[in-house]
Amino acid sequence: MPETRTSGPLAPPPLWPAPLWIDAQTLGRLMPMHVHIGPDGDIVAAGPTITRLLPPGDIVGRPFLRVFTLRRPRTVTGMDGFRSCLGQRLHLQLRKPPGTAFRGLALELPSLPDGAGGQGVFLNLSFGLTVAAAVRTHGLAESAFAPTDLTIEMLYLTEAKSAVMKELHNLNTRLQDARDEAEGLALTDALTGLRNRRALQHAISQAIASNKPFGLMQLDLDHFKAVNDTLGHAAGDHVLCQVGKILIRETRGGDTVARIGGDEFVILFPDLADLGVLRQVASRVLAAIEQPIDYDGNSCRVSASIGLTMSHDMPMGQSAADLMLQAVDRALYASKDAGRGCITVHRAAV
Repeated sequence: MPETRTSGPLAPPPLWPAPLWIDAQTLGRLMPMHVHIGPDGDIVAAGPTITRLLPPGDIVGRPFLRVFTLRRPRTVTGMDGFRSCLGQRLHLQLRKPPGTAFRGLALELPSLPDGAGGQGVFLNLSFGLTVAAAVRTHGLAESAFAPTDLTIEMLYLTEAKSAVMKELHNLNTRLQDARDEAEGLALTDALTGLRNRRALQHAISQAIASNKPFGLMQLDLDHFKAVNDTLGHAAGDHVLCQVGKILIRETRGGDTVARIGGDEFVILFPDLADLGVLRQVASRVLAAIEQPIDYDGNSCRVSASIGLTMSHDMPMGQSAADLMLQAVDRALYASKDAGRGCITVHRAAV
């Protein structure tokens, strides 16, 4: 059959062939968060997600502006004002707790075909940036959103990111804890739990940098070798730990108490360079150490030789820490030479 041609341009097809009528169930599937407001301002119908947010009877048949409050534009009062905002982006909120917030767009519905009058306003809502809070508050599932809505995918991504960030935070915390523990072990004497030589040198450097006077005490146990020789090294270790406890008890919380090797201990006293006070502390330490220390029913008796020095008696410079340790060490051995069990102060001209 030959093709039939018509003269002149073809008429374009209509944009929509006929008015579209959608039943409530289909509309609810496509737009589960819609609200139909009648010409009188009452809510005629609402999508399944909106009706889920409110108790039965709290939406259909009620005045729209008694269910929702319009947050923006703030100048809107009454339905006439609301209609003046049609086509604009709206910010709304449920009046009743928990006051869920929405974003929305409202448009005037066309008149009925029989000319019976307007159908009111059609409002479509979304949770916007508050979607995560709304899902938690109302226990919403995937079915509460339109199949084409990317909200669920966004929530999955948000939750995945949150989980990853939480795990990274936990990992960083564990790494920091491990780093702190390693640094603590590197600065701690394994036997007594006191600071070690490295920690002591760091503390002295900090004290020097503060430009504040400080005192230094060094002590070495007398007759300690006899404990090791007669009762064994376990008894000697017990004595060292007990001496460490004495030094902690007789000093301040901010003082640095260190075991620098064998039966030698050094104490740094920040902000304390009063010779009278340092002598009092040294006397208490000496008296406490000379008390018998029990080990498995055996009495361990030791004493201590003590040396003292103060920062304002020493030249400060790059080698100040070494000079301080050398000075207090000389004072200690002066106590040894003087018969042990005594206290010597190193005084040097600046």
